[in-house]
Amino acid sequence: MTLPVEIARQLTEEQIAFVKRSGLKAETLEPGFVRLCMPLAGNQNHIGSMYAGALFTLAEIPGGALFLTSFDVQRFYPVIKEMNLRFRRPATGDICVEARLSDEEIERLQREATLHGKAEYLLELQLTDATGECVAESRGCYQLRTR
Repeated sequence: MTLPVEIARQLTEEQIAFVKRSGLKAETLEPGFVRLCMPLAGNQNHIGSMYAGALFTLAEIPGGALFLTSFDVQRFYPVIKEMNLRFRRPATGDICVEARLSDEEIERLQREATLHGKAEYLLELQLTDATGECVAESRGCYQLRTR
C-alpha cells in the first residue's frame, strides 16, 4: 500500500531533521514521479551559491520520495548504496529536481525484491535552476528491500 500524498509529503519534507531545516519542498508527489525543490535562502555557502551538502541532499531525497509514492511501505523499505554528484555550475537560486520510475520498473522491482529480498534501481538526475539550466548531475544507486 502506497501512502496518501499528504503523508508522503510530510515524510519527505519533515521526517529527517536536516531536510526539514533546509526548507526542501515536495512540489509533486505521484506514483512514479516526484518533483522536489530546495530554496537558496538558508542553504548558501561562503560565496553565496548553494552549499554542496544542500545540493547532495536534494539529489538523494528523490529516491525516498519515489519509494513513498510508488511502493508498498508495509512490505518494502529503501536504502541508498551509492551516490555521486557532478557539479556543473554554481547554483545561485532555488534548485529543483525531478525523478521518474516507470510502471514497468516499479513492478519489476517489487517482483525482484519479493523473490530475492532486494532489488536495485538507478536514478540519474539533473538538478536545475529556474531557467532550466543544469547546475549538477547525480547518479544514485538505491535498493528496495523487503521488511
